[in-house]
Amino acid sequence: MSAVSDPVRTPRRAFWGDARFFLGVLLVAASVVGVWLVISAARHTAPVYAAAHTIVPGEAIGAGDLEVVDVALGSVAGAYLAADDLGAAAVATRTIEEGELVPSASIGDADSARTTSVVVRSAVDVPASVAAGTVVELWAAPLLERGVYDEPRILVADATVVSVTRDESMIGGGAAALELVIPRTDVSATLAAMADGSALSIVPTTGAGS
Repeated sequence: MSAVSDPVRTPRRAFWGDARFFLGVLLVAASVVGVWLVISAARHTAPVYAAAHTIVPGEAIGAGDLEVVDVALGSVAGAYLAADDLGAAAVATRTIEEGELVPSASIGDADSARTTSVVVRSAVDVPASVAAGTVVELWAAPLLERGVYDEPRILVADATVVSVTRDESMIGGGAAALELVIPRTDVSATLAAMADGSALSIVPTTGAGS
């Protein structure tokens, strides 16, 4: 009699193989969801303010100084001035460059402002790089007698230019009148130097630009 062969048995799939398959599916699904969330967050924008021009410390800020832009800021959205958060007596506490999003921390109220503006006339030519927003030093050479001045010294170490009016009709390039934002603690000394005929000069601080 011929031997009867045993039927071929199909091996059962191990349970750990099925678990690995389902784990792979879950990982792919999680990856897809993660990408969708990132794209969704990137598309979510909020209206915030950006500076329409360079704004200097102590300058009063109104709607005309700002423009509304829609940007995706994510978790840092609260750090910038929203389109409906501008107060009636807002002033800048630091320089805000043209086009820069306005940080909430750069806005204060007029009553708490520690700076003010004065107009000074420089006794010497002002570098062409000096423009609105430039940080400068104000130097003063006290008048000793007619035509004779003492050694120059720093009068205000940290002033910000609001505007520059150059008198090109003057020989040698001309002097300039500058509106400067200075600390209130320096106002008395600055006015005294202007009153006693001191020669005032504007010097850009290291690394300052227009």
